[in-house]
Amino acid sequence: MLEFIIVAAIVLFALLVLAICNLRIVPQSKAYVMERLGVYGRTWHTGLHIKIPFIERAAKILDLKEQVADYPPQPVITKDNVRMEVDTVVFYQITDCKLFAYGHANPLAAIEHLTATTLRNIIGELELDATLTSRDLINSRMRAILDEATDAWGIRVTRVELKNIIISDNELAEAMEKQMIAERKRREQIILAEGERKAAILVAEGKKQADILEAEGKKQAEILAAEARREAMICEAEGEAEAILQVQQATAEGIKMVNASEPSKEVLAIKSLEAFQKAADGQATKIIIPSEIQGLAGLASSASEIFKA
Repeated sequence: MLEFIIVAAIVLFALLVLAICNLRIVPQSKAYVMERLGVYGRTWHTGLHIKIPFIERAAKILDLKEQVADYPPQPVITKDNVRMEVDTVVFYQITDCKLFAYGHANPLAAIEHLTATTLRNIIGELELDATLTSRDLINSRMRAILDEATDAWGIRVTRVELKNIIISDNELAEAMEKQMIAERKRREQIILAEGERKAAILVAEGKKQADILEAEGKKQAEILAAEARREAMICEAEGEAEAILQVQQATAEGIKMVNASEPSKEVLAIKSLEAFQKAADGQATKIIIPSEIQGLAGLASSASEIFKA
């Protein structure tokens, strides 16, 4: 019985020691990637955890705080063929422990190579002046490209900084000379383009004014012609009206004079025959003679015979 108690105590003591040895306390901002029999099992975060003996093991212990990777200067060439070296600093943070542990064999080295490639591509599109004055633009573009590429590795790139840009004196002098030449050419082209633009504006304005004057001249000519035609028609109408008025006045005066002379019936008859004679001299082929005129015609014949005797 005593032997059984001793063995049980030894076993309990061994189990207690084993349990204590497999207790793990994960501190703040740390994470343990646990494998079970060589396969990913779970991730331990902050707190107390117990590892299954002989089955589980901590494959990686990761730091979840924001970290910085300072890479050595990388040689790059600008768009205007200026050689320089750029020292880059990348700030990153682990967001997915499983992807970081199994997504890439060496994610930090991959970030370094990706940073160098991205830096060459971006600066290769810029001239020296833009490279020196557009650091914020380069930083933001690099951060966006690196952050997108590292998502598959469980990493978030929070910031990228160009720490230093190194240019040799010969390269700098040659670059400045090229820049001055390019700036003169640019200003010359701007002045030439501005002159051409102003000349085109003046030509267009002159043509516009000429068209306006020509249209205005045609308009005035048409107005004057219409005014002349109107005046001519008014004068012609006034002349015709004056002539008609004078004829009517002459007729009225003749009637007044005839009425004032109180002509006899014989005189009226003779006037009627004269009027009938004028009518007969026309082109009409048929003439209707009123009975009164027939009597007057006989009277006129008798009077003519008397005058002849």
